[in-house]
Amino acid sequence: MKGPRRIVCLTEEPTETLYALGEADRIVGISGFTVRPPQARKEKPKVSAFTSAKIDEILKLKPDFAIGFSDIQADIAAELVRRGVEVWIANHRSVDGILDYIRRLGALVGAAEKAKAYADGLRRGLERIERDAAALARRPRVYFEEWDEPAISGIQWVAELVRIAGGDDIFPELACEPLAKQRILADNAEVVRRAPELILGSWCGKKFRPDKVAARPGWDAIPAVRDGELHEIKSPLILQPGPAALGDGVQEIARIVREWNQRHS
Repeated sequence: MKGPRRIVCLTEEPTETLYALGEADRIVGISGFTVRPPQARKEKPKVSAFTSAKIDEILKLKPDFAIGFSDIQADIAAELVRRGVEVWIANHRSVDGILDYIRRLGALVGAAEKAKAYADGLRRGLERIERDAAALARRPRVYFEEWDEPAISGIQWVAELVRIAGGDDIFPELACEPLAKQRILADNAEVVRRAPELILGSWCGKKFRPDKVAARPGWDAIPAVRDGELHEIKSPLILQPGPAALGDGVQEIARIVREWNQRHS
């Protein structure tokens, strides 16, 4: 067996990727937020959240590698490094970055060719969705919200998937910002001014509330609110930078955009 043999996955996307590559036997611990694939929750101990981890429980698993994501897990990573664990914190934010992440993770565990084929298949799926979207009559203006208090707009890979699926993200300048705090809306009234025709909500870790969104001061003037076009996309499908977003996540966006076209074209 090449590469690390006892991997702790601090987020969801390495777990889903390793299962897809047939390398699940290497995983000894997972994030408590993991829902994909469903058997992972039944088979693997849950040892971390997103901003915290059970360090002592992780160490009992005798990992030779831990995989996490982004600056938000920097403190967890630092503590594991201090305790002698090798750690990889990926920091990708784009669709291309996700595909490259899958290839790199595959290479790390000696499954480079399988990972390349898997990533290529995901890429072809995106190209099919983009071709289908090009045939739609209209491209709706889309506001994607990943948190409500304060309101935070969508990250780069989400904005890219919205575009692939046939919509146009109304905050492209914020989507380029890697940190959530940089995507906090300075003024909620800016959403009103940009007049989205679709609102997609995916509040990380809690249920999206269209009624609360529609009740915000002045938001009754937004076309999406006026027409009842507020839709939830479950966070495990779209907010993890891994296979889910490039598969079921973008397909869900494409379905919503397609049905919006049927109602409004």
